[in-house]
Formats: sequence, C-alpha cells, structure tokens
Amino acid sequence: MLQAAPRQPSMRQAMNPVSDPDPTLPPYARVKAHLKDGLAGGRWAPGARMPSEAELVAQFGLSRMTVNRALRELQAEGLLERRQGAGTYATALHRVASTLTIRDLHEEIAARGHRHSAVVDLQRAESAPPALAAQLGLEPGAAVFHTRIAHLENGVPLQCEDRYVNPACAPDYLAQDYTRTTPTHYLLAVAPLWEAQYLIEAGRPTADEARLLGVAHTEPCLVVVRRTQSRGVPITLARLVHPGMRYTIAGSFTP
Repeated sequence: MLQAAPRQPSMRQAMNPVSDPDPTLPPYARVKAHLKDGLAGGRWAPGARMPSEAELVAQFGLSRMTVNRALRELQAEGLLERRQGAGTYATALHRVASTLTIRDLHEEIAARGHRHSAVVDLQRAESAPPALAAQLGLEPGAAVFHTRIAHLENGVPLQCEDRYVNPACAPDYLAQDYTRTTPTHYLLAVAPLWEAQYLIEAGRPTADEARLLGVAHTEPCLVVVRRTQSRGVPITLARLVHPGMRYTIAGSFTP
C-alpha cells in the first residue's frame, strides 16, 4: 500500500488500528483487505460513507478495473453498498445480519414446538496441534478449549457438535453448563462474530460421533464445518454432524 509521510494517528485510529494489507496479496485483494480491516476495526461505522473508487485508485495506484473488482466482491458479501451517483457506504447492521445468520439449534428446535436437550461428552482444555492452532490463530501447543456435545430433539440425537474455541475470545467458555445453554448462544453473547466460513458436505461420522448420535459408523451424515471470526480474530472452529435421515437444510432466495 502506498503511504504518506508518518503522522500522528487520530483517536479513532488509535482505538481501532487498521493493519497494512499483506503486500504478497494480488492487487485487488489488498484493496479488499484494507477495506475489510477498516470495517472490522470500526473505522467506518454502519451507514458511513467510505472511500470512493477514484480515491482508492489514487491511494493504491491501481487501475479502476482492479479497484472495482474489490468493491464488487465486498458488495456481494454484503459489507458495503454502492449507490449510483452517491458513493460507497458501509452496510447498515441489519442488512449485514440478513446476509449471514447463525441460528442457535435450541431456537430451531423450540420454533418447531419441540424440546431440546444436550449430552456433554467432553469439556476440557487441550494443547492445540499445529493444524488446529493455525485455524485459530494460536501458537502450536497453546491451550485451546474443546467441547463435544450431542444435541437432542424430543430425546432423539439430531446433531453432534465438536467445537474448539480460542480462549482469548471466551475465557469463561469451559465454566458454562451446556445442558442449560448452548455454545452458540454463549459465544454469540460474549464474542459477536464479524464473519464466518462454511464447508458443507456429505460424510461418515467418527466413532465418537456415531456413538453420540446412536447411528452406525457407515450412516450417511450431513457435515458442516464452520469457522467464525470477530474483528479478524478467530473465535471458534466447529464440526457439526447430523444423521442424514434426520436433518435437512432449507432456505429461500429473493433477488
């Protein structure tokens, strides 16, 4: 990123520092990272006017086509709004929420008029192996919180939740009673997320997952792997396994 001569940061910038994008990123991705970091750090409040395409072209020394790609992708992700003849604006919070919704399974079950219950199979601190540490922004061997919980609907296992949590984001995570609340409900309260990534696939359960779900190890399952972050800091990595015969994903799309 091209930088002017050093100057004293404003109070807002000091409270919400924005790091320089990785210079190894493609040019459009550097612009995108700069804007996303600014949004996450509160540099542009919801509804606030953001730098225009022309301003970003001058700031980064890039072509309009390159900057336009970054803005288009951020708009597609629901993070900004481009108004013809009026400029670029940070998306209002209610509109961001409409593009990304993580629902508590307890709420889904209650909405059907059914009873949710949970069996806590594991709840402890562990040492993070290198691959997991990288996912959660930790040093290999650092402490990580681990829970494995079966969620039941009217007494029938519906989901096995195997979750790792960054202790810095939720230091009291292991002190909670997850037969009375859910990890999702607790984490949304103490570490509001900024973004999430999903992987959804068909797969077979592990031995522990099959035991908790009461299915055979060969049972086809719907597997959702979800990683969430808050202001660029990883919060949690969860593997959610559902027996295929008991679970569906439904939704709607409106252009």
